[in-house]
Amino acid sequence: MERPSDIFDHVLRSQLLKKSNARALGLLLSTWAVIFGVLWLAGTYPNPATIILALVVLPGRQLSLAVLMHEGGHGSLFRSQWANQWVVQWFCALPTLGDLESYARGHAAHHRLAGTENDPDLPNYQAYPVSRDSFRRKVIRDLTGQTGFKLVSAVFLGATGIVGDGQRQGFALLLKQIAAQVAVWTLLTALGVGWTWWLWFASFMTGYMLIIRLRQIAEHAAVPDLMDLDPRLNTRTVVAPAWQHFLLAPSYVNYHMEHHYMPGVPCYRLPLLRAALLARGLLDDVIQDTDYGQVFRRVVRAS
Repeated sequence: MERPSDIFDHVLRSQLLKKSNARALGLLLSTWAVIFGVLWLAGTYPNPATIILALVVLPGRQLSLAVLMHEGGHGSLFRSQWANQWVVQWFCALPTLGDLESYARGHAAHHRLAGTENDPDLPNYQAYPVSRDSFRRKVIRDLTGQTGFKLVSAVFLGATGIVGDGQRQGFALLLKQIAAQVAVWTLLTALGVGWTWWLWFASFMTGYMLIIRLRQIAEHAAVPDLMDLDPRLNTRTVVAPAWQHFLLAPSYVNYHMEHHYMPGVPCYRLPLLRAALLARGLLDDVIQDTDYGQVFRRVVRAS
């Protein structure tokens, strides 16, 4: 595979790698605005329709926060490294029970080893395509909170089950994660809808777990060649309708092949990178997925 430096001139590379505080802040603020907006709506006008709306919309917004944490881990969201660390940690990672530093370490290994048997994320998508029964069991585990319970249990065990200095650091992280939840509850209470924090948490424990699974599947499962080092073969981009992006792939995370091709490109520049690759014919032989439904039909066998 040719390196980006061999394909793009200096001007285009500079455009692709340019960070924008305005674009980053816009993604962050719009994500939280939708979160508080749907929770305020459900809390002010509580009925089955508004509650279902919240439970449908919130998982994608929680994923958006996780995507922005991912960008902060690459140092590519804001221009300032302080913002990529502190702002992303407190406003993206901690509210979704994440930790920027530990995530960034593991994710760096995924990029370094993608296309090999040593990819640490391989267990998330290597087995696909799977049978309908197998996929149904996974969905049920996610939507009944079983997957979420495992994650929350791991968070607490990580805070209390390590000896020495690691234990103190883990407990300090847990306190920060709890503080982030208290902050969300406090703001909702100030809006007069404090009880809707339970909708936020229910969404996290159920729909968000499923959305994470679907994202991993869409990015790397049943690709042309999972064991090829070329990201055009081991990673997938889905340029789907806007409503699918909103619900399943926010903050440009659908451009995952482009992200693996040039990891330093901010998420909001990935459409430009894709256009540059298309213009140079570098995607001529790549399957063009335009609907998440067709992707999921490909990764789930009839029997």
